[in-house]
Amino acid sequence: MPADPAARPTPTLRRERQSALYRRAKQAMPGGTNSNFRVWGDDTVYVDRGKGGHVWDLDGNGYVDLRLGYGPVILGHGDDRVDDYVNERMRKGVSFSLTSEDEIDAIELVKELNPWVAKARMTVSGTEATMHAMRVARAYTGRTKIVKFEGQYHGVHDYALISVAPNNMAELGDEENPVGLAWGRGIPEQVAKTIVPARYNNIEFLRRLFEREGRDIAAVIVEPVLGNAAGILPKPGFHQAMRALTEEFGILLIFDEVKTGFRFARGGAAEYFGITPDIATYAKAMGNGYPAAAFGGREEVMSVLPDKMSHGGTYAGNRVAAAAAVATLRLIRDTNALETIHATGDRIRDGVSKLIEAKGLAYHVTGHPSMFGIMFTDQVASEYRDWADTDHDLYDEVAFGMHARGAMPEPDSREPWFICEAHAQGDIVDRVLTAFEGSLAAALDRRATDASHAGRPEAAMSNAAAG
Repeated sequence: MPADPAARPTPTLRRERQSALYRRAKQAMPGGTNSNFRVWGDDTVYVDRGKGGHVWDLDGNGYVDLRLGYGPVILGHGDDRVDDYVNERMRKGVSFSLTSEDEIDAIELVKELNPWVAKARMTVSGTEATMHAMRVARAYTGRTKIVKFEGQYHGVHDYALISVAPNNMAELGDEENPVGLAWGRGIPEQVAKTIVPARYNNIEFLRRLFEREGRDIAAVIVEPVLGNAAGILPKPGFHQAMRALTEEFGILLIFDEVKTGFRFARGGAAEYFGITPDIATYAKAMGNGYPAAAFGGREEVMSVLPDKMSHGGTYAGNRVAAAAAVATLRLIRDTNALETIHATGDRIRDGVSKLIEAKGLAYHVTGHPSMFGIMFTDQVASEYRDWADTDHDLYDEVAFGMHARGAMPEPDSREPWFICEAHAQGDIVDRVLTAFEGSLAAALDRRATDASHAGRPEAAMSNAAAG
């Protein structure tokens, strides 16, 4: 017989120091953090340290880290192979606004792992990489508009924050005529109008859009999977059809590989899906957590630099970032790190699937073994609008409940689980599955209890009185 929910121990997290820090931080930082995405109210986490596949907060709570900083930590926190190399190189100085050999080494590795890339430049963040990639496309084509897909995240510059992550799908407008929905205030209307929203996995929609506005469209920017919607995969042939369509209309194809680059394969999603885009952006796994990023593309397209387009940055290619990229990309090239990551991801996905099936729940696991999502639904999601029809409330409760059980996915069903090489060590996989199993059982117990209470006559009377 299943255990009485009341008899199951409910794990808790120590919060004394973090609660005090939250109150202190709110006096100095909006929301108490340096990013909106880290604001979890009274549950905001203040981290102490990380090593391998684990992180510890300032109250000493430990977690298997399934967020990995939203994906950068491809090898593991505090990887000695990377850190030792960075420490050695940074002693020669960090920022000169001059070019070091480290930068050349880093870009040569980007090109080696992505043979279609002819030229590339470093920057500091994925946001900057996508911003510059869009500018390259406009500079090369002489056109103004950029097509992006609903639910895709390309950073936090004005041109990226369109139709990203509403909870209410009605805000996105009619399926045949989507609204360019600005995410938050402060984005000029004239800027927002240059971004044209499209529906992922809908090639027919894309053709109609190109036929209507193609002469004004410089590029399509696409995360090869919906990295901000549980890693929804492309339908078979979608990327190939989109590549052919962009070539037909003289529109550039930008692969935003900030999340997928050096993670799906050594050559990223371009290699994994067999696509040659015109421009690509890289960051995150490129430096194993250090702030390294790049954008690059075909020779002809990148020829707008340096004479016809502005690009710069005091910290672009700084020695810390460049050295981290060199060390990380060499390890990805020369070791079986990616194979280990993919095998570990498969073990976790298979284990999670068995646990959900044992509960008789409808579900779908999407994405890639290194970056995947879990959707409680009986339908296979193919675009962001499908996310609304999943039981994301159950997912969020399960994900948050895992924290007190020693594993930390993002408590938002839109964000995938990320896997690093260090997750293959010891009993980490078993600990993740145990945390998931316990949290899922607790969430279902709570729902059953709530349903039972709602069905009692006194509860019904109370609800009627409240109405």
